[in-house]
Amino acid sequence: MHEDGKSDGRVVPAKRANKAASAVAEPVEERRPAKGNTGRPAHPGLSAGSGVTNGLVRVRNAARRDKDARFTALLHHVDLPRLRVAYLALSPKAAAGVDGVTWAAYGQDLEANLQDLHRRLHAGSYRARPSRRAYIPKADGRMRPLGIAALEDKVVQRAVVEVLNAIYEVDFLGFSYGFRPGRKPHDALDALAAGIYQKKVNWILEADIRSFFTELDQAWLMKFLEHRIGDRRVLRLIQKWLKAGVIEGGEWSETPEGTPQGGSASPLLANVYLHYVLDRWARTWRNRHARGDMIIVRWADDFVVGFEHQGDARQFLEDLRERFASSSSGGSPLRTGRSVGSASRRRSISWV
Repeated sequence: MHEDGKSDGRVVPAKRANKAASAVAEPVEERRPAKGNTGRPAHPGLSAGSGVTNGLVRVRNAARRDKDARFTALLHHVDLPRLRVAYLALSPKAAAGVDGVTWAAYGQDLEANLQDLHRRLHAGSYRARPSRRAYIPKADGRMRPLGIAALEDKVVQRAVVEVLNAIYEVDFLGFSYGFRPGRKPHDALDALAAGIYQKKVNWILEADIRSFFTELDQAWLMKFLEHRIGDRRVLRLIQKWLKAGVIEGGEWSETPEGTPQGGSASPLLANVYLHYVLDRWARTWRNRHARGDMIIVRWADDFVVGFEHQGDARQFLEDLRERFASSSSGGSPLRTGRSVGSASRRRSISWV
């Protein structure tokens, strides 16, 4: 529940002068919401079999055609070539995880290591290792906890994320920018600027979601994933990463909340969670309740929302706080709203 939001294409128009930006902030069609019953039967014919030249193209096309489809055969796309590409995409200088294995050491016998990993992965004997806990300083002086994943976990997560992106890049709304292929921070800023100056925006709310990556509800995350993923092997893989725990000071501790930070899966899982909890809700709120123009741009757990009317701004924040508080036993995960003013005619909103 603790993640980022951004404005979809109909809310934030692209600046036509910037060709790259327009490709990112292009209008997004209204999509039918996924049905709440994740236990419905999987649709037949969506396994994207191995005879296709590029299986992920078939997965993507099927996901685009049927927004309710559940994909029952995905793991076979995590093949040896995809694992090899995932390994080569990792940083050779990245710190080692709890196994102590570095990128260079694993690469000394790369093909044999990848073949063994592929065999274990498809035999169900692959085991996720705990993350090694590390801390980095934040701008406010506090320390941000990070998890350093073992090298093989990084490889598998990156390969699985590539497969799942074929589905979720079709589903995600246009105002979601963080951690998505082909979308950079400048694209989000460009979309925000275009929205502010091309729409009637007089009130701007800036907010972020407290401790999103460490407090995300894993049970709800799995329910959201089951809307699209019917392959139990992939779901078990994700559960292994979520339950692997962390090692700190030589002691293992479980991770009943949050996503496995330090690996490639965490950003995608966070976006899936926010897609269902925040993004679709914000789009529905705009369509049903906004009396004037409204824009929203989300990057990770930060989002900016612009309104034509002060009443819309106040009501949106009130409804947003109520929505998040109702799902958090510790109170609202929203930090106190920070206000910004982008131009002299645009006033800010600030509530305590």
